[in-house]
Amino acid sequence: MFPGDSMADKNQRPNLILTGFMGTGKTTVGREVARRQGWPFMDMDAEIEARSGKSVPRIFAEEGEAAFREMESALCRELSRRSGWVIATGGGALVDPANRKVMQASGITICLTCDVESILERLRRRPQGRPLLAVDDPRAEIERLLATRREAYAAIPWQIDTTGLSVAQIAGRVLALAQMVTLPVRHPGGQYTIHIGQGLLDQVGGALRTAGLAPGSRAALVVPGPLVPLYGDRVRASLERAGYEPFLCSIPDGEEHKTLDTVAALYDHFLDGRLDRSGLVVSVGGGVTGDIAGFAAASFMRGLPFVQVPTTLLAMTDASVGGKTGVDLPQGKNLVGAFKQPEVVVIDPDVLATLPRAEIRSGMAEVLKHGLLADPQLFAELETPPQGGRLPLSVAQLARSLRVKIEIVEGDPYEQGRRAVLNLGHTVGHGLERLSGFSLRHGEAVAVGLVAAARIAVRLGRAAPALVSRIEAALIAWGLPVRCLPYDVAAIWEAMGHDKKRRGRSLRWVLPYDVGQVEIVSDVPPGVVRSVLCEMGAKESK
Repeated sequence: MFPGDSMADKNQRPNLILTGFMGTGKTTVGREVARRQGWPFMDMDAEIEARSGKSVPRIFAEEGEAAFREMESALCRELSRRSGWVIATGGGALVDPANRKVMQASGITICLTCDVESILERLRRRPQGRPLLAVDDPRAEIERLLATRREAYAAIPWQIDTTGLSVAQIAGRVLALAQMVTLPVRHPGGQYTIHIGQGLLDQVGGALRTAGLAPGSRAALVVPGPLVPLYGDRVRASLERAGYEPFLCSIPDGEEHKTLDTVAALYDHFLDGRLDRSGLVVSVGGGVTGDIAGFAAASFMRGLPFVQVPTTLLAMTDASVGGKTGVDLPQGKNLVGAFKQPEVVVIDPDVLATLPRAEIRSGMAEVLKHGLLADPQLFAELETPPQGGRLPLSVAQLARSLRVKIEIVEGDPYEQGRRAVLNLGHTVGHGLERLSGFSLRHGEAVAVGLVAAARIAVRLGRAAPALVSRIEAALIAWGLPVRCLPYDVAAIWEAMGHDKKRRGRSLRWVLPYDVGQVEIVSDVPPGVVRSVLCEMGAKESK
Protein backbone atom coordinates (compact mmCIF):
# COMPACT_ATOMS: atom_id res chain seq x y z
CA MET A 1 0.00 0.00 0.00
CA PHE A 2 1.37 3.41 -0.96
CA PRO A 3 1.77 6.20 1.61
CA GLY A 4 -1.53 7.99 2.01
CA ASP A 5 -3.54 5.09 0.57
CA SER A 6 -6.24 3.49 2.71
CA MET A 7 -9.18 1.15 2.49
CA ALA A 8 -11.46 4.20 2.71
CA ASP A 9 -9.78 5.63 -0.40
CA LYS A 10 -10.37 2.35 -2.24
CA ASN A 11 -14.09 2.55 -1.60
CA GLN A 12 -14.63 6.26 -2.14
CA ARG A 13 -13.02 7.56 -5.28
CA PRO A 14 -11.37 6.52 -8.54
CA ASN A 15 -7.89 7.50 -9.63
CA LEU A 16 -7.28 10.63 -11.66
CA ILE A 17 -4.72 9.94 -14.40
CA LEU A 18 -2.97 12.67 -16.40
CA THR A 19 -1.23 11.58 -19.57
CA GLY A 20 0.01 13.12 -22.80
CA PHE A 21 3.24 14.12 -24.51
CA MET A 22 6.24 15.38 -22.57
CA GLY A 23 6.07 19.07 -21.74
CA THR A 24 2.29 19.27 -21.63
CA GLY A 25 2.24 19.82 -17.87
CA LYS A 26 1.31 16.41 -16.45
CA THR A 27 3.54 16.45 -13.38
CA THR A 28 3.21 20.14 -12.49
CA VAL A 29 -0.55 20.12 -12.92
CA GLY A 30 -0.89 16.75 -11.19
CA ARG A 31 0.88 18.06 -8.10
CA GLU A 32 -1.37 21.13 -8.04
CA VAL A 33 -4.54 19.06 -8.39
CA ALA A 34 -3.39 16.68 -5.66
CA ARG A 35 -2.57 19.63 -3.39
CA ARG A 36 -6.01 21.18 -3.89
CA GLN A 37 -7.80 17.92 -3.24
CA GLY A 38 -5.56 16.60 -0.49
CA TRP A 39 -4.95 13.39 -2.47
CA PRO A 40 -1.66 11.49 -2.80
CA PHE A 41 0.28 12.12 -6.01
CA MET A 42 2.59 9.92 -8.05
CA ASP A 43 4.79 10.75 -11.03
CA MET A 44 5.31 7.36 -12.69
CA ASP A 45 8.73 8.24 -14.11
CA ALA A 46 9.92 9.40 -10.68
CA GLU A 47 8.55 6.23 -9.09
CA ILE A 48 10.37 4.03 -11.59
CA GLU A 49 13.60 5.95 -10.94
CA ALA A 50 13.19 5.52 -7.18
CA ARG A 51 12.52 1.79 -7.45
CA SER A 52 15.29 1.06 -9.95
CA GLY A 53 17.86 3.38 -8.41
CA LYS A 54 18.53 4.79 -11.87
CA SER A 55 17.45 7.86 -13.80
CA VAL A 56 15.24 7.35 -16.84
CA PRO A 57 18.08 8.35 -19.23
CA ARG A 58 20.33 5.80 -17.52
CA ILE A 59 17.70 3.04 -17.83
CA PHE A 60 17.41 3.81 -21.53
CA ALA A 61 21.20 3.81 -21.97
CA GLU A 62 21.96 0.68 -19.92
CA GLU A 63 18.85 -1.51 -20.34
CA GLY A 64 17.12 -0.12 -23.40
CA GLU A 65 13.70 1.37 -24.04
CA ALA A 66 11.98 -2.03 -24.03
CA ALA A 67 13.05 -2.66 -20.43
CA PHE A 68 11.76 0.77 -19.39
CA ARG A 69 8.41 0.13 -21.10
CA GLU A 70 8.03 -3.14 -19.20
CA MET A 71 8.63 -1.28 -15.93
CA GLU A 72 5.90 1.18 -16.99
CA SER A 73 3.48 -1.64 -17.76
CA ALA A 74 4.10 -3.34 -14.43
CA LEU A 75 3.52 -0.06 -12.60
CA CYS A 76 0.32 0.59 -14.56
CA ARG A 77 -1.03 -2.79 -13.50
CA GLU A 78 -0.09 -2.10 -9.89
CA LEU A 79 -1.63 1.39 -9.86
CA SER A 80 -4.86 0.12 -11.39
CA ARG A 81 -5.48 -1.77 -8.15
CA ARG A 82 -5.18 1.43 -6.10
CA SER A 83 -7.82 4.14 -5.65
CA GLY A 84 -7.88 7.83 -4.92
CA TRP A 85 -4.53 8.83 -6.40
CA VAL A 86 -3.54 11.59 -8.82
CA ILE A 87 -1.14 9.95 -11.27
CA ALA A 88 1.07 11.57 -13.91
CA THR A 89 2.16 9.03 -16.50
CA GLY A 90 5.20 9.20 -18.70
CA GLY A 91 4.60 10.54 -22.18
CA GLY A 92 4.64 7.06 -23.76
CA ALA A 93 3.11 5.02 -20.94
CA LEU A 94 -0.41 4.86 -22.35
CA VAL A 95 0.61 4.51 -25.98
CA ASP A 96 0.47 0.77 -25.26
CA PRO A 97 -3.25 -0.22 -25.61
CA ALA A 98 -2.99 -2.67 -22.71
CA ASN A 99 -1.63 0.02 -20.37
CA ARG A 100 -4.29 2.43 -21.57
CA LYS A 101 -7.07 -0.06 -20.93
CA VAL A 102 -5.95 -0.99 -17.46
CA MET A 103 -5.45 2.61 -16.34
CA GLN A 104 -8.71 3.86 -17.81
CA ALA A 105 -10.53 1.14 -15.89
CA SER A 106 -9.17 2.53 -12.60
CA GLY A 107 -10.43 6.09 -12.98
CA ILE A 108 -10.82 9.08 -15.25
CA THR A 109 -7.94 9.53 -17.67
CA ILE A 110 -7.25 12.97 -19.15
CA CYS A 111 -4.83 13.63 -21.99
CA LEU A 112 -3.06 17.01 -21.83
CA THR A 113 -2.04 18.50 -25.16
CA CYS A 114 -0.35 21.66 -26.42
CA ASP A 115 1.29 23.00 -29.55
CA VAL A 116 4.85 22.18 -30.58
CA GLU A 117 6.18 25.68 -29.80
CA SER A 118 4.94 25.41 -26.21
CA ILE A 119 6.44 21.95 -25.82
CA LEU A 120 9.83 23.18 -27.06
CA GLU A 121 9.78 26.19 -24.73
CA ARG A 122 8.85 24.10 -21.70
CA LEU A 123 11.48 21.45 -22.45
CA ARG A 124 14.19 24.10 -22.91
CA ARG A 125 13.41 25.31 -19.39
CA ARG A 126 13.66 21.76 -18.01
CA PRO A 127 15.79 19.67 -20.41
CA GLN A 128 16.96 17.07 -17.90
CA GLY A 129 15.59 13.52 -18.05
CA ARG A 130 14.45 13.64 -21.69
CA PRO A 131 16.35 10.78 -23.39
CA LEU A 132 14.07 10.74 -26.42
CA LEU A 133 15.09 14.32 -27.20
CA ALA A 134 18.85 13.79 -27.06
CA VAL A 135 19.03 14.46 -30.77
CA ASP A 136 20.33 17.15 -33.10
CA ASP A 137 16.90 18.42 -34.14
CA PRO A 138 14.47 18.32 -31.15
CA ARG A 139 11.63 19.95 -33.11
CA ALA A 140 11.73 17.29 -35.82
CA GLU A 141 11.87 14.56 -33.18
CA ILE A 142 8.90 16.04 -31.31
CA GLU A 143 6.88 16.20 -34.51
CA ARG A 144 7.85 12.63 -35.39
CA LEU A 145 6.92 11.31 -31.96
CA LEU A 146 3.64 13.22 -31.91
CA ALA A 147 2.75 11.74 -35.30
CA THR A 148 3.47 8.19 -34.13
CA ARG A 149 1.48 8.69 -30.91
CA ARG A 150 -1.37 10.75 -32.34
CA GLU A 151 -3.79 7.83 -32.62
CA ALA A 152 -3.00 6.58 -29.12
CA TYR A 153 -3.49 10.02 -27.56
CA ALA A 154 -6.70 10.56 -29.55
CA ALA A 155 -8.07 7.30 -28.16
CA ILE A 156 -8.27 8.96 -24.73
CA PRO A 157 -11.68 10.68 -24.75
CA TRP A 158 -11.11 13.51 -22.30
CA GLN A 159 -8.55 16.07 -23.52
CA ILE A 160 -7.38 19.50 -22.35
CA ASP A 161 -5.28 21.80 -24.54
CA THR A 162 -2.83 23.47 -22.16
CA THR A 163 -1.42 25.93 -24.71
CA GLY A 164 -1.29 29.42 -23.19
CA LEU A 165 -2.91 28.37 -19.91
CA SER A 166 -1.51 28.80 -16.43
CA VAL A 167 -1.07 25.86 -14.08
CA ALA A 168 -4.02 27.11 -12.04
CA GLN A 169 -6.25 27.28 -15.12
CA ILE A 170 -5.30 23.80 -16.26
CA ALA A 171 -5.83 22.40 -12.77
CA GLY A 172 -9.28 23.95 -12.68
CA ARG A 173 -10.24 22.28 -15.95
CA VAL A 174 -8.84 18.96 -14.77
CA LEU A 175 -10.86 19.14 -11.58
CA ALA A 176 -14.02 20.04 -13.48
CA LEU A 177 -13.62 16.85 -15.51
CA ALA A 178 -12.76 14.85 -12.43
CA GLN A 179 -15.96 16.05 -10.75
CA MET A 180 -18.10 15.12 -13.75
CA VAL A 181 -21.15 13.01 -12.88
CA THR A 182 -21.95 10.12 -15.19
CA LEU A 183 -25.44 8.60 -15.12
CA PRO A 184 -26.37 5.41 -16.99
CA VAL A 185 -29.83 5.24 -18.57
CA ARG A 186 -31.12 1.77 -19.40
CA HIS A 187 -33.81 1.22 -22.03
CA PRO A 188 -35.20 -1.81 -23.91
CA GLY A 189 -32.63 -1.44 -26.70
CA GLY A 190 -29.60 -1.08 -24.45
CA GLN A 191 -28.08 1.75 -22.43
CA TYR A 192 -26.69 5.24 -22.88
CA THR A 193 -24.82 7.65 -20.65
CA ILE A 194 -25.48 11.19 -19.48
CA HIS A 195 -22.32 13.17 -18.64
CA ILE A 196 -22.84 16.25 -16.43
CA GLY A 197 -19.94 18.60 -15.76
CA GLN A 198 -18.63 22.11 -16.14
CA GLY A 199 -16.67 22.71 -19.33
CA LEU A 200 -18.07 19.66 -21.14
CA LEU A 201 -19.11 21.71 -24.16
CA ASP A 202 -15.47 21.42 -25.25
CA GLN A 203 -15.47 17.66 -24.60
CA VAL A 204 -18.38 16.53 -26.79
CA GLY A 205 -16.07 14.75 -29.22
CA GLY A 206 -14.56 12.76 -26.36
CA ALA A 207 -18.03 11.84 -25.10
CA LEU A 208 -18.85 10.43 -28.55
CA ARG A 209 -15.73 8.29 -28.35
CA THR A 210 -16.78 6.94 -24.94
CA ALA A 211 -20.09 5.94 -26.53
CA GLY A 212 -18.30 3.95 -29.22
CA LEU A 213 -19.22 6.23 -32.12
CA ALA A 214 -16.54 5.73 -34.75
CA PRO A 215 -14.19 8.67 -35.48
CA GLY A 216 -14.23 9.68 -39.12
CA SER A 217 -18.03 9.64 -39.23
CA ARG A 218 -19.97 12.49 -40.80
CA ALA A 219 -21.85 14.34 -38.07
CA ALA A 220 -24.86 16.56 -38.79
CA LEU A 221 -24.67 19.34 -36.20
CA VAL A 222 -28.22 20.63 -35.71
CA VAL A 223 -28.14 24.06 -34.05
CA PRO A 224 -30.61 26.98 -33.96
CA GLY A 225 -29.13 29.93 -35.84
CA PRO A 226 -28.66 32.21 -32.81
CA LEU A 227 -26.78 29.47 -30.92
CA VAL A 228 -24.16 28.77 -33.59
CA PRO A 229 -21.65 31.39 -32.32
CA LEU A 230 -22.51 30.72 -28.67
CA TYR A 231 -22.25 26.93 -28.58
CA GLY A 232 -22.27 25.43 -32.07
CA ASP A 233 -18.75 26.51 -33.05
CA ARG A 234 -17.28 25.08 -29.83
CA VAL A 235 -19.02 21.75 -30.28
CA ARG A 236 -17.95 21.61 -33.92
CA ALA A 237 -14.32 22.23 -32.91
CA SER A 238 -14.54 19.51 -30.26
CA LEU A 239 -15.89 17.03 -32.80
CA GLU A 240 -13.12 17.88 -35.23
CA ARG A 241 -10.43 17.43 -32.56
CA ALA A 242 -11.85 13.99 -31.80
CA GLY A 243 -11.66 12.97 -35.45
CA TYR A 244 -15.26 13.41 -36.60
CA GLU A 245 -16.41 15.30 -39.71
CA PRO A 246 -19.13 17.71 -38.57
CA PHE A 247 -21.20 19.92 -40.84
CA LEU A 248 -23.61 22.60 -39.65
CA CYS A 249 -27.38 22.32 -40.06
CA SER A 250 -28.86 25.61 -38.87
CA ILE A 251 -32.58 25.61 -38.04
CA PRO A 252 -34.96 28.36 -36.86
CA ASP A 253 -35.52 28.68 -33.13
CA GLY A 254 -38.82 28.48 -31.29
CA GLU A 255 -41.79 26.20 -30.69
CA GLU A 256 -43.59 27.65 -33.71
CA HIS A 257 -40.95 26.00 -35.91
CA LYS A 258 -41.38 22.55 -34.35
CA THR A 259 -43.12 21.27 -37.47
CA LEU A 260 -42.86 18.69 -40.20
CA ASP A 261 -41.70 21.45 -42.55
CA THR A 262 -38.61 22.00 -40.39
CA VAL A 263 -37.91 18.27 -40.34
CA ALA A 264 -38.19 18.16 -44.13
CA ALA A 265 -35.71 21.03 -44.38
CA LEU A 266 -33.33 19.07 -42.14
CA TYR A 267 -33.50 16.12 -44.51
CA ASP A 268 -32.27 18.45 -47.26
CA HIS A 269 -29.40 19.60 -45.01
CA PHE A 270 -28.48 15.96 -44.35
CA LEU A 271 -28.41 15.11 -48.03
CA ASP A 272 -26.41 18.23 -48.90
CA GLY A 273 -23.91 17.27 -46.18
CA ARG A 274 -23.50 13.76 -47.60
CA LEU A 275 -24.87 12.13 -44.47
CA ASP A 276 -25.31 8.38 -44.87
CA ARG A 277 -25.95 5.30 -42.73
CA SER A 278 -22.44 5.55 -41.24
CA GLY A 279 -23.09 9.09 -39.92
CA LEU A 280 -24.80 10.55 -36.88
CA VAL A 281 -26.91 13.51 -35.77
CA VAL A 282 -25.84 15.85 -32.94
CA SER A 283 -28.41 18.22 -31.44
CA VAL A 284 -27.15 21.39 -29.73
CA GLY A 285 -29.93 23.49 -28.21
CA GLY A 286 -33.08 23.37 -26.18
CA GLY A 287 -35.86 20.84 -26.03
CA VAL A 288 -37.42 21.98 -29.30
CA THR A 289 -34.13 21.43 -31.12
CA GLY A 290 -33.70 18.02 -29.52
CA ASP A 291 -37.23 16.98 -30.47
CA ILE A 292 -36.79 18.06 -34.09
CA ALA A 293 -33.27 16.66 -34.51
CA GLY A 294 -34.18 13.42 -32.73
CA PHE A 295 -37.21 12.83 -34.93
CA ALA A 296 -35.14 13.57 -38.03
CA ALA A 297 -32.45 11.14 -36.80
CA ALA A 298 -35.09 8.48 -36.12
CA SER A 299 -36.59 8.73 -39.59
CA PHE A 300 -33.72 9.63 -41.97
CA MET A 301 -32.46 6.51 -43.73
CA ARG A 302 -34.56 4.50 -41.24
CA GLY A 303 -32.57 5.76 -38.28
CA LEU A 304 -29.15 7.22 -37.47
CA PRO A 305 -27.30 7.48 -34.12
CA PHE A 306 -28.40 10.54 -32.17
CA VAL A 307 -26.46 12.66 -29.65
CA GLN A 308 -27.92 15.35 -27.42
CA VAL A 309 -26.12 18.46 -26.11
CA PRO A 310 -28.93 20.31 -24.29
CA THR A 311 -28.27 23.99 -23.65
CA THR A 312 -31.35 24.98 -21.64
CA LEU A 313 -32.22 23.89 -18.13
CA LEU A 314 -35.53 22.51 -19.36
CA ALA A 315 -33.83 20.38 -22.01
CA MET A 316 -31.18 19.18 -19.56
CA THR A 317 -33.65 17.95 -16.97
CA ASP A 318 -36.51 16.85 -19.20
CA ALA A 319 -35.84 16.19 -22.89
CA SER A 320 -32.47 14.50 -22.30
CA VAL A 321 -34.11 11.41 -20.78
CA GLY A 322 -36.75 9.14 -22.20
CA GLY A 323 -36.16 9.10 -25.93
CA LYS A 324 -39.35 10.91 -26.89
CA THR A 325 -38.96 13.03 -30.03
CA GLY A 326 -41.47 14.66 -32.32
CA VAL A 327 -43.14 17.73 -33.74
CA ASP A 328 -46.39 19.59 -33.31
CA LEU A 329 -49.47 19.70 -35.49
CA PRO A 330 -51.93 22.61 -35.54
CA GLN A 331 -54.23 20.45 -33.41
CA GLY A 332 -51.72 19.93 -30.56
CA LYS A 333 -48.20 19.36 -29.26
CA ASN A 334 -46.04 16.36 -30.09
CA LEU A 335 -48.73 14.55 -32.08
CA VAL A 336 -46.18 13.19 -34.58
CA GLY A 337 -43.03 11.58 -33.28
CA ALA A 338 -41.02 8.50 -32.37
CA PHE A 339 -39.07 7.02 -29.50
CA LYS A 340 -35.41 7.61 -30.34
CA GLN A 341 -32.87 6.93 -27.61
CA PRO A 342 -29.64 8.96 -27.80
CA GLU A 343 -26.24 7.34 -27.86
CA VAL A 344 -24.93 9.82 -25.30
CA VAL A 345 -26.03 13.08 -23.64
CA VAL A 346 -23.56 15.83 -22.69
CA ILE A 347 -24.68 18.46 -20.16
CA ASP A 348 -22.51 21.49 -19.40
CA PRO A 349 -24.15 23.64 -16.68
CA ASP A 350 -21.80 26.53 -17.55
CA VAL A 351 -24.06 27.34 -20.51
CA LEU A 352 -26.82 28.26 -18.08
CA ALA A 353 -24.93 31.48 -17.31
CA THR A 354 -25.74 32.69 -20.83
CA LEU A 355 -29.47 31.95 -20.63
CA PRO A 356 -32.10 34.66 -20.13
CA ARG A 357 -33.64 34.58 -16.68
CA ALA A 358 -36.98 33.62 -18.21
CA GLU A 359 -35.43 30.44 -19.61
CA ILE A 360 -33.91 29.57 -16.23
CA ARG A 361 -37.31 30.05 -14.61
CA SER A 362 -38.95 27.86 -17.22
CA GLY A 363 -36.49 25.04 -16.57
CA MET A 364 -36.87 25.32 -12.81
CA ALA A 365 -40.54 24.39 -13.11
CA GLU A 366 -39.46 20.97 -14.40
CA VAL A 367 -36.82 20.56 -11.68
CA LEU A 368 -39.32 21.46 -8.95
CA LYS A 369 -41.73 18.99 -10.54
CA HIS A 370 -39.12 16.24 -10.16
CA GLY A 371 -38.76 17.14 -6.49
CA LEU A 372 -42.54 16.93 -6.07
CA LEU A 373 -42.56 13.54 -7.76
CA ALA A 374 -39.87 11.70 -5.85
CA ASP A 375 -37.20 13.84 -4.12
CA PRO A 376 -38.62 15.87 -1.21
CA GLN A 377 -35.11 16.90 -0.13
CA LEU A 378 -34.35 18.36 -3.56
CA PHE A 379 -37.64 20.27 -3.50
CA ALA A 380 -36.81 21.62 -0.03
CA GLU A 381 -33.34 22.72 -1.15
CA LEU A 382 -34.80 24.61 -4.11
CA GLU A 383 -37.69 26.35 -2.36
CA THR A 384 -35.30 29.29 -1.91
CA PRO A 385 -33.28 30.31 -5.01
CA PRO A 386 -29.49 30.72 -4.58
CA GLN A 387 -28.09 34.21 -4.09
CA GLY A 388 -25.02 36.00 -5.38
CA GLY A 389 -25.35 35.24 -9.08
CA ARG A 390 -24.55 31.54 -8.69
CA LEU A 391 -25.84 29.02 -11.19
CA PRO A 392 -29.35 27.90 -10.25
CA LEU A 393 -28.31 24.28 -9.78
CA SER A 394 -25.12 22.50 -8.82
CA VAL A 395 -23.91 19.52 -10.81
CA ALA A 396 -25.11 17.31 -7.95
CA GLN A 397 -28.61 18.84 -7.97
CA LEU A 398 -28.86 18.49 -11.73
CA ALA A 399 -27.93 14.84 -11.35
CA ARG A 400 -30.56 14.30 -8.64
CA SER A 401 -33.26 15.87 -10.77
CA LEU A 402 -32.27 13.62 -13.66
CA ARG A 403 -32.18 10.52 -11.45
CA VAL A 404 -35.87 11.03 -10.65
CA LYS A 405 -36.79 10.94 -14.31
CA ILE A 406 -34.33 8.15 -15.14
CA GLU A 407 -35.80 5.85 -12.48
CA ILE A 408 -39.34 6.48 -13.68
CA VAL A 409 -38.53 6.10 -17.38
CA GLU A 410 -36.49 2.93 -16.88
CA GLY A 411 -39.50 1.34 -15.18
CA ASP A 412 -41.88 2.34 -17.99
CA PRO A 413 -39.93 3.11 -21.19
CA TYR A 414 -42.95 3.38 -23.51
CA GLU A 415 -45.32 5.31 -21.22
CA GLN A 416 -47.70 2.42 -20.65
CA GLY A 417 -48.17 3.03 -16.93
CA ARG A 418 -46.25 4.77 -14.15
CA ARG A 419 -44.25 6.99 -16.50
CA ALA A 420 -47.40 9.11 -16.85
CA VAL A 421 -46.57 10.71 -13.48
CA LEU A 422 -43.99 12.78 -15.38
CA ASN A 423 -46.99 14.64 -16.82
CA LEU A 424 -47.65 16.30 -13.47
CA GLY A 425 -48.74 19.85 -14.35
CA HIS A 426 -48.89 19.12 -18.07
CA THR A 427 -52.61 18.52 -18.55
CA VAL A 428 -53.48 22.16 -17.89
CA GLY A 429 -50.02 23.31 -18.98
CA HIS A 430 -50.20 21.99 -22.52
CA GLY A 431 -53.69 23.43 -22.92
CA LEU A 432 -52.47 26.89 -21.89
CA GLU A 433 -49.45 26.63 -24.20
CA ARG A 434 -51.68 25.83 -27.13
CA LEU A 435 -54.13 28.65 -26.37
CA SER A 436 -51.25 31.13 -26.12
CA GLY A 437 -49.95 30.13 -29.53
CA PHE A 438 -46.89 28.88 -27.61
CA SER A 439 -45.98 32.40 -26.53
CA LEU A 440 -46.26 31.04 -22.98
CA ARG A 441 -43.07 29.15 -22.15
CA HIS A 442 -43.43 25.47 -21.39
CA GLY A 443 -42.16 25.84 -17.83
CA GLU A 444 -44.45 28.78 -17.16
CA ALA A 445 -47.44 26.76 -18.35
CA VAL A 446 -46.36 23.74 -16.29
CA ALA A 447 -46.01 25.95 -13.20
CA VAL A 448 -49.65 26.98 -13.51
CA GLY A 449 -50.52 23.34 -14.16
CA LEU A 450 -48.74 22.25 -10.97
CA VAL A 451 -50.83 24.65 -8.92
CA ALA A 452 -54.00 23.51 -10.67
CA ALA A 453 -53.20 19.86 -9.98
CA ALA A 454 -52.53 20.59 -6.30
CA ARG A 455 -55.76 22.57 -5.97
CA ILE A 456 -57.74 19.76 -7.60
CA ALA A 457 -56.17 17.28 -5.15
CA VAL A 458 -57.29 19.49 -2.27
CA ARG A 459 -60.83 19.77 -3.71
CA LEU A 460 -61.01 15.98 -3.89
CA GLY A 461 -59.90 15.68 -0.28
CA ARG A 462 -56.62 13.95 -1.20
CA ALA A 463 -54.17 16.70 -0.17
CA ALA A 464 -53.90 19.30 2.55
CA PRO A 465 -54.37 22.98 1.64
CA ALA A 466 -50.85 23.65 2.95
CA LEU A 467 -49.47 21.75 -0.05
CA VAL A 468 -50.92 24.36 -2.41
CA SER A 469 -49.36 27.16 -0.37
CA ARG A 470 -45.96 25.46 -0.36
CA ILE A 471 -45.97 24.78 -4.11
CA GLU A 472 -47.11 28.31 -4.91
CA ALA A 473 -44.45 29.85 -2.63
CA ALA A 474 -41.67 27.85 -4.30
CA LEU A 475 -42.83 28.79 -7.80
CA ILE A 476 -43.21 32.47 -6.90
CA ALA A 477 -39.71 32.46 -5.39
CA TRP A 478 -38.37 31.46 -8.81
CA GLY A 479 -40.49 34.05 -10.60
CA LEU A 480 -42.92 31.52 -12.07
CA PRO A 481 -46.64 32.21 -12.54
CA VAL A 482 -49.24 30.59 -10.29
CA ARG A 483 -52.34 32.19 -11.83
CA CYS A 484 -54.12 31.19 -15.00
CA LEU A 485 -54.25 33.59 -17.92
CA PRO A 486 -57.79 34.98 -18.36
CA TYR A 487 -58.78 32.51 -21.05
CA ASP A 488 -62.29 31.18 -21.26
CA VAL A 489 -62.66 27.96 -19.24
CA ALA A 490 -64.39 26.26 -22.15
CA ALA A 491 -61.46 27.14 -24.43
CA ILE A 492 -58.97 25.72 -21.90
CA TRP A 493 -61.05 22.54 -21.62
CA GLU A 494 -61.17 22.21 -25.39
CA ALA A 495 -57.38 22.74 -25.65
CA MET A 496 -56.74 20.11 -22.96
CA GLY A 497 -58.92 17.69 -24.93
CA HIS A 498 -56.38 17.69 -27.78
CA ASP A 499 -53.62 16.53 -25.46
CA LYS A 500 -52.27 13.10 -26.36
CA LYS A 501 -52.22 12.09 -22.68
CA ARG A 502 -55.99 11.62 -22.59
CA ARG A 503 -57.35 8.07 -22.48
CA GLY A 504 -60.46 7.62 -24.60
CA ARG A 505 -62.80 10.44 -23.71
CA SER A 506 -61.26 11.00 -20.28
CA LEU A 507 -58.42 13.30 -19.34
CA ARG A 508 -55.72 11.64 -17.31
CA TRP A 509 -54.63 13.69 -14.30
CA VAL A 510 -51.53 13.44 -12.16
CA LEU A 511 -52.30 14.81 -8.71
CA PRO A 512 -49.85 15.53 -5.87
CA TYR A 513 -50.99 14.34 -2.46
CA ASP A 514 -47.78 15.52 -0.75
CA VAL A 515 -44.20 16.39 -1.72
CA GLY A 516 -42.86 13.10 -3.03
CA GLN A 517 -46.26 11.44 -3.39
CA VAL A 518 -48.38 11.62 -6.57
CA GLU A 519 -51.06 9.47 -8.16
CA ILE A 520 -52.59 9.08 -11.62
CA VAL A 521 -56.33 9.82 -11.61
CA SER A 522 -58.84 9.62 -14.47
CA ASP A 523 -62.09 10.33 -12.63
CA VAL A 524 -61.80 14.05 -11.83
CA PRO A 525 -65.26 15.62 -12.25
CA PRO A 526 -65.22 18.34 -14.94
CA GLY A 527 -67.00 20.69 -12.55
CA VAL A 528 -64.07 20.51 -10.12
CA VAL A 529 -61.61 21.33 -12.89
CA ARG A 530 -63.68 24.25 -14.12
CA SER A 531 -64.09 25.62 -10.62
CA VAL A 532 -60.35 25.41 -9.91
CA LEU A 533 -59.48 27.14 -13.20
CA CYS A 534 -61.90 29.98 -12.41
CA GLU A 535 -60.43 30.24 -8.92
CA MET A 536 -57.03 30.68 -10.58
CA GLY A 537 -58.12 33.45 -12.96
CA ALA A 538 -59.81 31.80 -15.94
CA LYS A 539 -63.14 33.21 -17.13
CA GLU A 540 -66.42 31.26 -17.18
CA SER A 541 -68.59 31.82 -20.22
CA LYS A 542 -71.94 33.41 -19.56
